[in-house]
Amino acid sequence: MEDIQFRTTLLRSLKNCLEAADKLNEILNKSNETLYVMIKNQLEIKHTRTEITNIIQTPNSRPEDCKNQGKDLKCKEAKNTQPEKQNEKRIRKYEDSVRSLWDSLKRTNIRIIGVPEDEREQDIENLFEEIMTENFPYLLKEIDLQVQEAQRTPNKRNPKRTTPSHIIIKTPRAKDKERILKAARERNSVTYKGVPIRLSADFSTETLQARREWQEIFKVMNTKNLQPRLLYPAKLSFRTEGQIKSFTDKKKLKEFITTKPVLYEMLKGIL
Repeated sequence: MEDIQFRTTLLRSLKNCLEAADKLNEILNKSNETLYVMIKNQLEIKHTRTEITNIIQTPNSRPEDCKNQGKDLKCKEAKNTQPEKQNEKRIRKYEDSVRSLWDSLKRTNIRIIGVPEDEREQDIENLFEEIMTENFPYLLKEIDLQVQEAQRTPNKRNPKRTTPSHIIIKTPRAKDKERILKAARERNSVTYKGVPIRLSADFSTETLQARREWQEIFKVMNTKNLQPRLLYPAKLSFRTEGQIKSFTDKKKLKEFITTKPVLYEMLKGIL
């Protein structure tokens, strides 16, 4: 009887997994179709613009032909400008969605930087517990430290790089990750067997680049006591005139400081 129940439960679980896989495959196919249409539209626009350029630059065109062609081309270009902008907007939106999805998958991850690669490669989960014990023993009493996944990152960018690859730790809850990273910031120095290492959040490549672009502005604001902070995933916030302001990109910040002379003078050389 128990064997029959076990098989029934197993079959039901397999059926659910297959249904979920079918749904994911359907979503992926739709995304690929949308991307294909976007790319096709972009190629058509580029082809049209190339034709326009070639016609304008043709030396043997007669003046009256050029005049008529110019009118036609202006009309054609005017018609194509709007679709081009719409396609670029769609592509940016699609890229932002992919980045947002990737960051969501990494939301509970902790990235460990600086641990030598010969250290306990087959026992990374216990290695993380040792780091916690060495640096934050009080947190072990407050957090149920359950590592869902632990692995070394493949060094794709530069195989000849001598620095160790990073370790990615997946925790079950984002709030536990945030507590650990906050404790690391407050401690200033985190070590493994006495050797300095670093703990950080794990982001997509695009989000990581976006956060790096704030670094110089962040340092200047920090020296001026504006209490800058980098919020998830790549938003800069700071305090000015008794209020907290936040910006998702440099363009919006630049527009804002044009009305604030003090901030403008502070950032005009780096923004």
